[in-house]
Amino acid sequence: MANIYSVSQVNAYIKNMFVQDFALSRISVRGEVSNCKYHPSGHIYFTLKDRGGALSAVMFAGQRKNGLKFQLQEGQQVIADGAVDVYERDGRYQLYARRLQQDGQGGLFERFLQLKDELEGMGMFAPEYKQPIPAYAARVGIVTASTGAAIRDIVNISSRRNPYVQLVLCPALVQGSGAAASIASCIRRLDALGLDVLIVGRGGGSIEDLWAFNEEEVARAIFECRTPVISAVGHETDVTIADYVADLRAPTPSAAAELAVFDFRRFEEQRLAYRAVIIRAMERKLEQRRYQTEQYKLRLRFHDPVRQINERRQQLAAWEERMQSVMEQRLKEARHRLALAAGRLHGLSPLEKISNGFGFLTDTDGRRVESVADVDLGDSLTIRVWDGTLKAEVTGRQEDPPSEWLHHNRQP
Repeated sequence: MANIYSVSQVNAYIKNMFVQDFALSRISVRGEVSNCKYHPSGHIYFTLKDRGGALSAVMFAGQRKNGLKFQLQEGQQVIADGAVDVYERDGRYQLYARRLQQDGQGGLFERFLQLKDELEGMGMFAPEYKQPIPAYAARVGIVTASTGAAIRDIVNISSRRNPYVQLVLCPALVQGSGAAASIASCIRRLDALGLDVLIVGRGGGSIEDLWAFNEEEVARAIFECRTPVISAVGHETDVTIADYVADLRAPTPSAAAELAVFDFRRFEEQRLAYRAVIIRAMERKLEQRRYQTEQYKLRLRFHDPVRQINERRQQLAAWEERMQSVMEQRLKEARHRLALAAGRLHGLSPLEKISNGFGFLTDTDGRRVESVADVDLGDSLTIRVWDGTLKAEVTGRQEDPPSEWLHHNRQP
């Protein structure tokens, strides 16, 4: 009976064969990069391929510092220096790259660049053709495979953010033969429904898996779509022609769902916050209007015609009292002055003097005789006393000093 070996023994034997093979320990391989993945640890896992086959490869983080001088991406044509060895645990061989250098662009990448330049020259990437994504979409169309992580992520995130949004799925082939025609057809069908926004995409994969989104047929369907389109193809590092033509690019299908479906809980919080702000503003306005109304009432009361008439009446009454008081005071003062003047006149009145025993002398012309010098001997005089008139003639004249006359006539 033949010897029986364990799996580990077989893998170890094969690994030893690879180690002993000098050609495989120092080898350079030319190929196109595909299925490139950057691991969080810093390792890079990728596949080198050509028309006849594919070879798995890995570059560890420790080799990148000196062995990689550029950003490794899908579709690049590279030359990898390293060793082909067996990973014993899985029983598979792969290229352990120590150094990578560019060797021109791969075929798919060249086609990508050629179509990109052609469509860009037509203006299909121009920002003026980009449509804004509605902030509050109610109906969201989805173009992707009916099974897979992409549709599950979109449905889960949309349900969590807003369970009231209607999702309309048009299942499409997203890779392989006929995928581009299927994607373009679904875009046109959903566009005819008058939805708010479309999500077009799929999960990650190699450049070959994503190639349907680099076809001109898909690009033209997106460009001609009247509904705003969000592209969500692959991972964040994957870039396709659809991303350039779409109105908005999302790094992943999950991110596309967040961009297309508004967060209803946050929307409700904002609505309540705005409502509170509006209510407070209305209350302030009402308070201001109440205050203004009270001010207007006071002003109306101040300018009330009846009130003004009463005030004028009161003012007129006050003025009347004041004028009456002033007039009485002035009349009193005038009466006093008149009494004084009357007293003076009474004291100077000839009749008063006549009544006290004096006489009033006048000459023949009726002029008052005040002095002996006013008459001559023989002049006729008229003497008026209190009860009549006497006629006299000057028969003599004697001048006396006024002081002696006053002393002589002073009453005891």
